[in-house]
Amino acid sequence: MPLYFFRIRNGRYSGASEQGIELPDHNAAWQELTSSCADMVGGICRKLGQDTQWEMELLDELRQPVFRICLVADSLAGSKPAAGKKRQPHSKRS
Repeated sequence: MPLYFFRIRNGRYSGASEQGIELPDHNAAWQELTSSCADMVGGICRKLGQDTQWEMELLDELRQPVFRICLVADSLAGSKPAAGKKRQPHSKRS
């Protein structure tokens, strides 16, 4: 079975997991990612700053992203992001 790894960008648990999980296919990998993310999102939202984002990715055996879930907190009331808090533009990142 293929081996998958989680990676979190931003926040307390930032970084890639060293221990992989075996899952039968991409569909099972997506289910695992969404389930894990759902378990964490409440705590993440309570601590997420304005104009920041949090990401959770599932990586394949070569540590390449297969899926990514992003939680974005944007200020829409005409305020500018605080210094050092500018959100990165959405692009392919490894």
